[in-house]
Amino acid sequence: MANKRAGATTESIVSLKDIEAVAQKNTVERARLQAAKIASEALQPRTLVDIVMPVYNEGENIAEVLTSLEKHVSTNYRLLICYDHESDTTLPVARKFLGRMNIEFVKNKGKGVLGAVMSGFDYSDAQALLIYCGDDITNAPLVDVMYKKLSEGHDMVIGSRFMNGGCMEGCPLLKSVLVRTAAYTLRTLARLPVNDPTNGIRIYTNRMIKEIPIESTEGWSFNLELLVKGARAGYSIAEVPYRHFERAQGQSRFQLMKWLPAYLRWYFYAFATAWKF
Repeated sequence: MANKRAGATTESIVSLKDIEAVAQKNTVERARLQAAKIASEALQPRTLVDIVMPVYNEGENIAEVLTSLEKHVSTNYRLLICYDHESDTTLPVARKFLGRMNIEFVKNKGKGVLGAVMSGFDYSDAQALLIYCGDDITNAPLVDVMYKKLSEGHDMVIGSRFMNGGCMEGCPLLKSVLVRTAAYTLRTLARLPVNDPTNGIRIYTNRMIKEIPIESTEGWSFNLELLVKGARAGYSIAEVPYRHFERAQGQSRFQLMKWLPAYLRWYFYAFATAWKF
């Protein structure tokens, strides 16, 4: 009986060693597979820029816009088309470009253009986020220029209408006067380091978007908010020339008078903080 018990004990010990050996082998194999996966991912080109494009019934313009981006942008990018509803005329036209371009469709989780852009921001995991209009058929070559400028060590690069090489043509008189007045006063009196603080076409580092809380509740005012907060917090901000031509097709969704109070909040905040930093 003793010998039998001893044999059983020896057998159980051998079995335990076998289990440990198998476990060790599996651990090594898992480590090897994980290393192979990491190496494989490292060889894959990472998306450098997510182009966040809020749209609203841009069916008349979007094909020309996408063709221009496809032709002129060499930076590794992904296009996030941020839309409000499934009946948007942009979608069936844009879907024809799937397979030709890296496009993803992001449903607006909020309301209006602010909700669309914020939904794009939340969706993105790229190094940089560039906001681009769904009717802009002119400035696709600027994507590479803005990313290159950002890569020089900046946190935000703005497309400026009011520097050499830039322009703003065809805008309604009231909008033109307000935009130019805001640009002049914010630069000369509120000490913002840019010529065009209100233009919405700009590129941010993902880090900046994650670090600065956005309090704006409507419209495009979040861009002015990020500029003022970023400038006061010491983020690096630069500009490149941008050519703006008022849209020729479709209806603009820019609601100047409705959004003016939201802009004024950050306009006055810029003055209130001008001499504190």
